[in-house]
Amino acid sequence: MPGSRSAREADANSTSRADRITAGRALRRRVPRSSAAEWTPSRDRPDPVDLIEAADRDRIARLLPIRYGRMSLSPFTFLRGAAGLMARDLSSTPVTGLTVQLCGDAHLSNFGIFGTPEREMVFDINDFDETLPGPWEWDLKRLATSFVVAGRVHRYPRSQLRKVARAIVRAYREMMSSFATMRYSDIWYYHLEVGDRAIPEGKGTQRLLAGAARKARRRTSLHAFPKLAKPVGGRYRIRDHPPLIVHYEDSAAEEISRSAFRQYLSTLPEERRMLLDRYHVEDVARKVVGVGSVGTACSVLLLLGDRDVEDPVFLQLKQASASALEPYLRASPFANHAERVVVGQHLVQEASDIFLGWGRLRSQDFYVRQLRDMKFANDISALGPREFAGEAVLCGTALARAHARTGDPARIAGYLGNRDVFDRAVAAFADSYADQTERDHAAFRKAIQRGRLPAQVDV
Repeated sequence: MPGSRSAREADANSTSRADRITAGRALRRRVPRSSAAEWTPSRDRPDPVDLIEAADRDRIARLLPIRYGRMSLSPFTFLRGAAGLMARDLSSTPVTGLTVQLCGDAHLSNFGIFGTPEREMVFDINDFDETLPGPWEWDLKRLATSFVVAGRVHRYPRSQLRKVARAIVRAYREMMSSFATMRYSDIWYYHLEVGDRAIPEGKGTQRLLAGAARKARRRTSLHAFPKLAKPVGGRYRIRDHPPLIVHYEDSAAEEISRSAFRQYLSTLPEERRMLLDRYHVEDVARKVVGVGSVGTACSVLLLLGDRDVEDPVFLQLKQASASALEPYLRASPFANHAERVVVGQHLVQEASDIFLGWGRLRSQDFYVRQLRDMKFANDISALGPREFAGEAVLCGTALARAHARTGDPARIAGYLGNRDVFDRAVAAFADSYADQTERDHAAFRKAIQRGRLPAQVDV
């Protein structure tokens, strides 16, 4: 992050790890670990629909029906689209004051398998649109809650979901304890590589990873080329798939994306800019992405190399706005929110996209990344109970690795300790907040039924 080192960082280097573990343990007197279970909506809690509408005022209005339609499908899709609402609720819960670079939207669908620049397969976090420095507890509670909410949608027993939530926190706690004893450089280079001994054991986990890795290896621009593009009049055109992928209606709108691409190139290291210079932009189209991101401007660019070789690259150019967490934390130190996203991703993710960069055009911040590059996230609805539990342990482990890179693992580990007090507390919070999410989702659907919100289900 820009600026001088914080007092926390200076203190971390001036005291021993044993002292910082002790300091973390002392935090329990002010913030008991059992207090993490607390969730009671405040009397002045705003109507969830009011809050979502207010947050969506700057989004593209004609895409809001798709956003609301996707959010209406289940309490889990509602949770995915309501990061700001949960951040508002988390801001009233007890925290230790220890900060990390938050993912900001650590729900289970934002974790998956990725190919590193060296083409190894690793398990990591994917989405960083909301990234900001903040309380480590927020990411962990959102992650545990997402598993409980998703598990309820698929009618897993509550007793099983409490175990899953505890397993997430246990994996996080045990991994953080290991990081508390490691050199900083070793933490930074720590890999959750598929097939590595670092991956938690268990048949469900290993089978899950093996299957995901096979699918990720096939998800490349070359493999996607015939599905996403077609030859038209001697050149290739991106296939329209209304309303999710459509070409721009006028050349001026398309040229904005092309200009943004040229501007973004200046943020890449020289060697990667040289690589992209070998390609040309063949076609551009508008794209609708995700759940929480629907309504933000997004383009997909098809780049091609030499015409006598099938050599495509698909890039996604995506608008970046203020983090949904920003009203409840300090404002980002970055003037460009896309730079905030990119720097946050580099800080947290162990191996980022080689074409990850940012820019600003006509007062709009945007970042660029590859659309298809050996990335795969499991479809939760297709997982059995054992695989679901294995995914939970993987996510808890990956989140601990992410937090240890930018926080103080010694203090966090000291606070968490060796017992399951915090595990059980977060599991209780996740259960209570899942109830809250179901109530909010019901209110959201009622607003749609009464015509207050437009909704279009496209999946």
